[in-house]
Amino acid sequence: MMKKVFLTFLFSGAMVLATNNVLAHPVHSPPKNAVPMQLNQVPGYYRVMLGDFEVTALYDGAASLNSKLFSNYSKLSKEELDSLIEYSHSPKTQIGGVDTAIIAFLVNTGDHLILIDAGKGAVEDEIFVDKKGLLLTSLEAAGYKAEQIDIILPTHMHADHFSGVTVNGKKVFPNATIYLSNQEKAFWLDTPDEKIPANAKPFVNWAREAAAPYLTSGQIKYYNSGDEVIAGVKSIPLHGHTLGHNGFEFHSKGQEMLVWGDLMHNHAIQMTHPEVAVDFDADPIAARKSRLNTLPNLAKRGVLIAGAHLPFPGLGHLRAEKNGGYRWIPVEYTLIRR
Repeated sequence: MMKKVFLTFLFSGAMVLATNNVLAHPVHSPPKNAVPMQLNQVPGYYRVMLGDFEVTALYDGAASLNSKLFSNYSKLSKEELDSLIEYSHSPKTQIGGVDTAIIAFLVNTGDHLILIDAGKGAVEDEIFVDKKGLLLTSLEAAGYKAEQIDIILPTHMHADHFSGVTVNGKKVFPNATIYLSNQEKAFWLDTPDEKIPANAKPFVNWAREAAAPYLTSGQIKYYNSGDEVIAGVKSIPLHGHTLGHNGFEFHSKGQEMLVWGDLMHNHAIQMTHPEVAVDFDADPIAARKSRLNTLPNLAKRGVLIAGAHLPFPGLGHLRAEKNGGYRWIPVEYTLIRR
C-alpha cells in the first residue's frame, strides 16, 4: 500500500514538472508577425423580415447604467443586483456602469419608411457613453438616407429616443411627420414651465428643442394611446416609464412584432425579476404594472420583440421560466434571401 502511494506521488510530481516545463519552454518559436489591430466594429445595423416588412435595428450608442438605478425600486440588495449583472457577463463601460445599448428600429413596409425612436442626437449627459449619437451612421450603412424616412414614431420623448430628430435646431429628417401620443404631448409640450419639477426641466427642454422645427412646419400629428396610428400600426399603451409611453405593434402575413421602447432597461436584472423598476421611470408603480401585465402575453403568443435597451440588435423572443422570470432568446444571424 505504501509503495502504491509513493509511486502515485512520484507520478503526480513528474506530471507537474512536465507541465511547468511545457509552459516555460514552448516547443516552437515562430518569428513574430506584428499586424496592427483594426480596433473597429461592423456597421451598427441588423436586419430581419417580418412577413413582407423589412425590420432594421439601428445602433445609436450606449448608456452606462449601474445597479444603484434599480436598488430603490427592488427588494433585492445592491449586492444581489450586482451579482445578477456579473452572472450575465454584461459588458461594463469605462465610467463604471453596464454598457446598455441605445437602439432605434426602421420598418420598411413597402408603402412607408417608418423610424421608431430616433436616438440621442447631440445631447450630452453623464450616462451617455458616446458624445454624439451614431444613428445616422448606422442608417447610412444600412442603405438608407434620413430624407427617405416619412414617418417617425417615438415610443416616448426622453432624450435617447427623441432628441435625434433635431441637431443644432435643424430637422434631421426633413420629410418625416412625427406622431406623438396626446398623453406624451400633455406633459412634454403643454405643461407650463412653472409646473415642471426642477429635476425634469433639462429633459423637458431637450424634448421641446427637438420638437420645435417640426412644430413650426406642421410636421407633428397626435393620437390617443391605443389607437391604430396609421394603417397596420397600432399603439400599445405601456404607461409608467413616462405618462404616455407607448409600444407599437406591427403585423404582416400572420407575423407580429412589438417595439416596446423602455418597457425594460436591463435584461440581466429585469428578465429574472420583472418587478424591479428603475430610477428613470416617472411612475415606477405604473411602469412595473405595465411590464408584469405585458410580458406573459408576449411569451405566450411568441411575438417578435424589439427592445431599445436589450443587447444589440435588441430583437428576439421571450420564454417564461418556472421561477416567474423570463429567458431572452435573441435572434440568430440569418441572410435575407430574396
